Amino acid sequence: MTNPFKFGSVVSNDHFTNRQVEFQRLSQIVASSNHLVLIAPRRFGKTSLVNKVVSGTNRPVLWMDLQLVTNIGDFATQLLKQLFKKYPFERLKYLVTHFRIVPTLSIDPATNSVEIGFHSHIDGFIHLEDVLNLIEKLGEEKKRPIVVFDEFQELLSLGKSLDKRLRSVIQFHKNVNYLFLGSAESMMKYIFENKKSPFYHFGQLCTLDKIPYGDFYAFLHHRFASITDKAAEVATEILSFSTCHPYYTQQLAFHIWMALERSAYSIEVINETIADIVSLHDNDFERLWRSFNNTDKSVLIELAFEHIPLKLYKNTIASSTMFSALKRLVEKGILIKAEKYQIDDPFFRNWIVNRRLGTPLQ
Repeated sequence: MTNPFKFGSVVSNDHFTNRQVEFQRLSQIVASSNHLVLIAPRRFGKTSLVNKVVSGTNRPVLWMDLQLVTNIGDFATQLLKQLFKKYPFERLKYLVTHFRIVPTLSIDPATNSVEIGFHSHIDGFIHLEDVLNLIEKLGEEKKRPIVVFDEFQELLSLGKSLDKRLRSVIQFHKNVNYLFLGSAESMMKYIFENKKSPFYHFGQLCTLDKIPYGDFYAFLHHRFASITDKAAEVATEILSFSTCHPYYTQQLAFHIWMALERSAYSIEVINETIADIVSLHDNDFERLWRSFNNTDKSVLIELAFEHIPLKLYKNTIASSTMFSALKRLVEKGILIKAEKYQIDDPFFRNWIVNRRLGTPLQ
């Protein structure tokens, strides 16, 4: 049978795990005239969820990952390239002639892709403003476009006052839905919840938590039941290790499925599969560990063993130093904060425990 688990890329259809409540809420927002702000840690599935929502609208979708944008001019160029993928070339070619600075356009015959260049030394925001207003104009003619800005907190690094200037343009757009996705919770909330921020309350704020245990258990049990009569035990062990983290649950389930194709279920099969994955990433984890200072390492060790409640950390680490470390590790995506602080990657957590106990890798 085909392995029913998928991780590391956008998932859809049968690979998509139950998020019906979130799906309905986001679909309602996108169908309205409002904008959406979605905050979730990396690998929580926000891209897959939003992709499922917008795919069902039958509307043009422009998807921009701001992590891959280098400056304001590049922002404009990449966004315009997205437009040429969604709309007829001849139509857009005519419309861009009305830009204040007309870009150069050419088609690569080998890939049939459009090459775009803004050859000027003026403020790149002029280009971006023209592209954004073009999207609004296209929305007047037929289906309203959806513009997704992924990792939107990166906007703050692209140019001084860019947030204020961007807001000054898109606040007048009535024919576009803007979706702002971000993984840095503190920065995203600063942008959209701080009264002094230009984007204060600009869109409907939503957060994405881990998938509820019951939903994930049912998802795993249903799939493993086709390969083993111990599906309940397998689902329980996987979620005990992954603590319902969407990405790592799918990753572990994928590898355990392969293991069960070779041998019958046993707790040893689960433990050996985990050990194999940890061993596979040993070099990556070691490089990551070396990047931390001693305070960060101390906090990570305590969290890995989970034997000291957060309120008692002050007995081992100065409170101000400890909370600075926690904040820093959350911003780096190493920790997630829900009811308590947790190490995001359960395999990294396992690696720390094994190294601390002197357990050799397989």
